[in-house]
Amino acid sequence: MQPYILVLYYSKNGATKEMAHLIADGIEAAGVTAKIRTVPNISTVVKEAEASIPEEGDIYCSLDDLANCAGLALGSPTRFGNMASEMKYFWDQTTSLWLNGALHGKPACVFTTSGSMHGGQESTLLTMLPPLFHHGMMIMGLNNAHPALSNTKTGGTPYGASHVSGPRHDQNLSQDEKALCAEQGKHLGEVVKKLQA
Repeated sequence: MQPYILVLYYSKNGATKEMAHLIADGIEAAGVTAKIRTVPNISTVVKEAEASIPEEGDIYCSLDDLANCAGLALGSPTRFGNMASEMKYFWDQTTSLWLNGALHGKPACVFTTSGSMHGGQESTLLTMLPPLFHHGMMIMGLNNAHPALSNTKTGGTPYGASHVSGPRHDQNLSQDEKALCAEQGKHLGEVVKKLQA
């Protein structure tokens, strides 16, 4: 099987999904296959199990998708400075992968969106890291070699790409935010290629 990088995200209003696809473009620009997956919505009241394949959009991630990846880009919107519960629920189901070390030594990066500039982007990125550390992954960020990181007036952090969508989620990704997504994906792809060589 050809090595691939898993781009795993949850998106409520579409911005995190757009970032995921830009990161995937960067991965593929580095010459590595990107596999885009999402996680289902969760509800406090379960009336009917959700279909294993959504009616539209990216398909749901399986534990096999995660176990067999060569690298991971993980994205979630900000929820009071934390990753969304839907993404946390997915990671809570990965104990079997932790027990067999399926993710040991694989590179990973994180990305996020928030409705406001001070909505907790950096803390959200940091809350996505502990599961990756526990799984033995190698964490990658964004370095200041990329001018967009210093020039951005909206999203973008050394911990990972980010976007400010506005309180009504109607602000498009800026050119700097798009550039940082592509660069983060490209860098992850280049690292995976070196590790595979």
